[in-house]
Amino acid sequence: MHLIKRNYIRQILSMLIYLFLIFWSMALIASPLRQEIRQFIDEMVAQHGFNQSKLEDIFNRVQFQPTIIDLISVPASSIPWNKYRARFINPQRIKSGVNFWNEHAQKLEQASQVFGVPAEIIVAIIGVETAYGTTTGKHRVIDTLTTLAFDFPRRADFFKNELEQYLLLAQEQNFDLFSIRGSYAGAIGFPQFMPGSYRRYAIDFDGDGKTDLASNATDAIGSVANYLKEYGWEAGGPTIARAHIPIGSNHYQEILLAGIEPIHPVKKLRAANIIPLEKTSDERLAALIELKDDDTLQYWLGFQNFYVITRYNRSTFYAMSVLQLAEAIRAARNSSLR
Repeated sequence: MHLIKRNYIRQILSMLIYLFLIFWSMALIASPLRQEIRQFIDEMVAQHGFNQSKLEDIFNRVQFQPTIIDLISVPASSIPWNKYRARFINPQRIKSGVNFWNEHAQKLEQASQVFGVPAEIIVAIIGVETAYGTTTGKHRVIDTLTTLAFDFPRRADFFKNELEQYLLLAQEQNFDLFSIRGSYAGAIGFPQFMPGSYRRYAIDFDGDGKTDLASNATDAIGSVANYLKEYGWEAGGPTIARAHIPIGSNHYQEILLAGIEPIHPVKKLRAANIIPLEKTSDERLAALIELKDDDTLQYWLGFQNFYVITRYNRSTFYAMSVLQLAEAIRAARNSSLR
């Protein structure tokens, strides 16, 4: 008798919990949108002619992702250059790069001719960004950008703009907002373009009437090349040159602190005891790049094309990884074609 009574009580409690969860879920669905989201919707309606009720429906379906805040808040690791380099310049990444190049050789050659960017640079950027399209991100972009726009105050303005760009992009490209997945920062596709860059620099490179960076490698190839050209890639120009600074020199520190934009004529660098180890015009503009290994320092001169790569990702480690991976892929491919 007591067993029957206990089972009955359990059933009642289970039913109450079930009903509570239903009502709680309904309350969440029916809850009004946050004021700042409503303001954003009003701006999209006023500035771009969006339908208000459709936007309200979209943002009622968005799922805020607290884990995104955790991921983007982790500071960049201050690991030495040799450990960072090993992430990207390794046998597997090089082999996959050769395969990607061989598969898309015609379009890579076309992109090089049209935009002046070497094929190996295009391949290496896609290789560093997403391992040639195999790791493009698992987060719904609409969830990511909404979360960062309204729950990440430090960069809220940037991500609110990218959310605006994403809504405009979906309207222009006529794709489902909830179907596109990307990085925890909202970057999309093979080349990891943010929505603003997608709208400004992505191109339909295969001529099929769509610009698809999420699944179309050809469009990604053309878009990466177009991006670099638009940022000032110098066709046939140098990227880097190894440099030597004699022990005891101290005038180089001021030049190093000036940053990675190439604003110093090489003759000025020579005067500061920064010696190029490759033939370089005294009039060419350069920046001084320092790479720290576990126990050594490397110095390089970074020219215009090096700086352009840092417009893709503002890290000297990133740009140097792209260049060295590109060199390794070209060497491996040339060896395989002999």
